[in-house]
This record gives sequence, C-alpha cells and structure tokens, in this order.
Amino acid sequence: MNNSLLHIDHVTISAKKEGQWIPIVKDANFVLNQNEILGIVGESGSGKSVTSLAVMGLLPKGILAITKGKIDFEGNDMATLSGKEVRKVRGNAISMIFQEPMSSLNPSLQCGYQVAEILKEHTDLSSKQIKTTVLSLFEKVKLPNPENIYNRYPHEISGGQKQRVMIAMAIACKPKVLIADEPTTALDVTVQKEIILLLKALQQETGMSIIFISHDLSLVSEIANRVLVMYKGEIVEQGTAEAVFNTPKHTYTKALISSRPSLDVRLKRLPTIQDYLTGTVNNIAVEPAQRKKEHEQLYSQPPLLEVMNVEKEYISSAGLFDKDVKFKAVDDVSFTIYEGETLGLVGESGCGKSTLGNAILQLDKPTGGKIVYRGTELTQLAPKQLRELRKEIQIIFQDPYSSLNPRLTVGSAIMEPMQVHKLYKNDKERKEKTLEILNRVGLGNEHFHRYPHEFSGGQRQRIGIARTIALQPKLIVCDESVSALDISVQAQVLNLLNELKENFGFTYIFISHDLAVVKYMSDQVLVMNKGKIEEMNEADALYENPKKEYTKKLIAAIPK
Repeated sequence: MNNSLLHIDHVTISAKKEGQWIPIVKDANFVLNQNEILGIVGESGSGKSVTSLAVMGLLPKGILAITKGKIDFEGNDMATLSGKEVRKVRGNAISMIFQEPMSSLNPSLQCGYQVAEILKEHTDLSSKQIKTTVLSLFEKVKLPNPENIYNRYPHEISGGQKQRVMIAMAIACKPKVLIADEPTTALDVTVQKEIILLLKALQQETGMSIIFISHDLSLVSEIANRVLVMYKGEIVEQGTAEAVFNTPKHTYTKALISSRPSLDVRLKRLPTIQDYLTGTVNNIAVEPAQRKKEHEQLYSQPPLLEVMNVEKEYISSAGLFDKDVKFKAVDDVSFTIYEGETLGLVGESGCGKSTLGNAILQLDKPTGGKIVYRGTELTQLAPKQLRELRKEIQIIFQDPYSSLNPRLTVGSAIMEPMQVHKLYKNDKERKEKTLEILNRVGLGNEHFHRYPHEFSGGQRQRIGIARTIALQPKLIVCDESVSALDISVQAQVLNLLNELKENFGFTYIFISHDLAVVKYMSDQVLVMNKGKIEEMNEADALYENPKKEYTKKLIAAIPK
C-alpha cells in the first residue's frame, strides 16, 4: 500500500431517481500505484467512466454522488475537498483525456491557446515561456509542424491530431495521475497504435501513473500492467494483465475475451456474453475446404454489382485569386461483387471508403466511371427509376440514433419505408411484417410502440437493421455499422447480420476500420488507401499473406 498513489476505498456511487439514491457503482475498491498503467475494462454502463469522473471531482451535483467510501489521493479524501481545492488538483496533479476530443475542445479557440490556458491557470510562467512550453508539448506528442497546429482550430486537424492536442493539454502540468477514458475509440488502428505507444513512452519518461479505460480488451492488454474488469457496477476481477488475459477467472471476463473476432480461427458464430452466462458456448470453426467450395459456387454466377473505373473528384475553392484545388477522394476504383457475398472495405479515415459507398448508393454521384447493378447502369438512371431501385440497395448507418426520427415510434419508423415503396396491401399487413422483423432482429412485440431514446445502443442498431431489411433489399452497405458498439453487443449484431444473410441471401459491402471484424465478416477484402485500391484478395489469404506495405502496416497495428 505504501507504493499506492490513489486508493478508491470501498466507494459506492449512487444516482438520484425519484428522490432516492440508487447505487450504480457498488463497493469499488482498488489502488493505483506509482509509475504504473492500470487498465479498467467493461462495457457501456458498467461504471468505468463514472468512477473516473468521481476521482476528478466531476460528478454532476444532485444527480450522482459518492454515498459510501472515500477517494484517497496522497492522503486527501477527494470527496471532502472544497471546489477551490479540487480545482487545484484537477488538471494539475490529476488530469484526464476524454473519449471524444471534438466535443472536449472548444471549436472557437485555436489549439495552442487551449493548451496555454491550462499552464496559465496552474503555473507562474510568462506568456513567452507558455508558448515555448506548448510548442515543446506538441513536439512531445509528435504533432507534425507544431507552429502550424498551434494556430489552427480543432476542425482544421484530423481526429488523431485532435487526440494528441488533448494529450498535450492533459500532460501540460506534469500530472501524477492521467486518466485516459476510451482515448482511441473512434480512431483508425494505425492512429490507435500510435496513441498507445505515445502514452506508454510518456509514462516511462515522466513516471506518471495512468488509468486507461476501454471496452476493448486486446487494446488494454497492449498497454496495462494491471487490469480490473467491471460488470454492472461491480469489480468482478482484478490482477496482472497477464493473469487476467491468459487465465481469466470470472465468466464475464472469459466472455469478453472470446466475443472479439479472432484473427487465427474463423468461427461460424461468435460467442456472446449470454452464451457464457447460460453455459451454451458452441465454438464451431469454419472448415477451409467448405469455405473454398462455397466460394467456387459464389463466384461462378453472374455479378450483382460491377464498379468500373469509378472516380469522385471534389473541388475546393482556394480563394478569390487562387486556382481551385481538385482532390480525388475515389481514384479509378474497379471491383465486382456477387450475390450472397460480403465484400469487406478497409482503410484509414479519409481513404475514400464511405465516399465509394455513397457513390454506389447514388447518394453522391461519381464524377467518372460506371456502376452497373444487375445489368443497369446506375449513373444514367432518371430520379424516378433510381427511387424504384432504392429499395434494392440499402444502407445501415454508423450511428443508428441520428438516423432514426426521435418523434416516431420504432414500429412507425420500420413501417415508413414499406409505405413509401407501397409494399403489402395495407397498414395491418405492414404491422404484421414489422412485428415479424422485430422478432427476427432479437426484439419483441412490446418494442413496437417505444421511441428510439428508450433503447440501448445495441438495440438501436438492431432497429436500424430492421428498418433496412423491411424492404427486402438485395445489396446492403454497412458503413461502420458496429464501430460504436461494445464488444459483446458487436458480437450479437455480427451474428445477426450473418444469420440474415443466410436466410435472405443478402449481399453486403462491409465498410469498417476494424480489421479483425472485417476479416471475420468478409469473403473478400478490398484495402483502400488515398482513394485507390491498394490490395484485394480472399479475406483469410489477405491477412495471412499481405502483399503491399500499407496492408502489412494496417495488419501489424491490430491489437493482438
């Protein structure tokens, strides 16, 4: 204990509901030692972030409160400090990197100014010294051209760069404790790898202690010395990273580790937490010979979709007297997809994956090339013909919440496309079909009259899928449709997509930056880089033997 820097001492955090305090984190007890990285894993709602907010003294007053225990930081109970005393510690001795850098940075202030503010608040440095310190911090977090980034606004830099600005801000006052709450969730694998290596290097250089919070176990295994697992507000397991990952004791930990698609074994169905809790795990691997036979059958039929030399060019006006700048987001891309196939589309942010998806859907017209769907050239269709075809080519969006109308009940949202495309005789038949679809995606009749805000993220994604399949499409573009989900919910949704593909003969274009998921889902994988196709091959062959350096770099960055 004498080595401990921070002690969460039997802490219970409660939420106020209808005048009563209800515990949401129960009897949390753990220490953070000096010069160590502690990983906290668990799914949304497990209590990870609430615990970290309690440490920072950021629990919203009157809504959440510590109702038992204490948070001991260097002999002080953080819960009993005054607002002024907490502010002295926060940002100075204990600092935090939040999950979403865009919402944590002020969009109206330059990046350099926002980091300088912290130093102004907690140090006696002059303005000149502060600027020099900020630039050296930007160098330390490996931001390209620190002078340039100093004067830029958050919207003018990439996601990875924004996260680095947040890290520079967090380490500005050389804190003793750094809390990183899901700091890499929305980032590409390569950027994620860079951020992990950067945090490790900073920790070794400064000797600070880090609490690294994530729902991605493989990621935590790459950075943490010790790990604790949270489930429904309780710590169910803790120990060294090696012990927790190699010999997990709790059923929930075993389930979390197994729910992530493996890069080595291709399972017919991913095990879910429910499977573990009910003891119904059935890990059946796909036989390579069977997969080969299915592929021979798949590729012997005529293609469903042909993408030929497709280009999408954008023109940005550089200014009154400057020449307009042309930029090719999709550059001479060609491939073929067959009925019943899942084509994986991977690459880093900005490589053109989503732009290509939008061009296929005709949501954003390509500036060159042809897209032929079942013998029909899509780019030549009149708006009315295109509307007719819309029901055959559908999309499942990344964020189901923003793609659902908050004022419509789930039942109405699923019936709406059926009404637009005049499917079935009347609303009675449409309602019957909707209830059938809700059951198919793992929801019940009782969900028909509920609104989107009454569902969890995983359930909302199921509603998005239900809405898409209501039209019985042939081709579905899944654009990052599982990237925001917890590991176990992700496993459920991936199983559902595969099940629906088998039952309805769907064809998927599966767009994602998560390479492990793409490998699991895909028959073929297409790797994009700077608008071009870098490499394309059968999924297993591509991962086992990548030909291009870019693909090798992507695969090497996957947390093992």
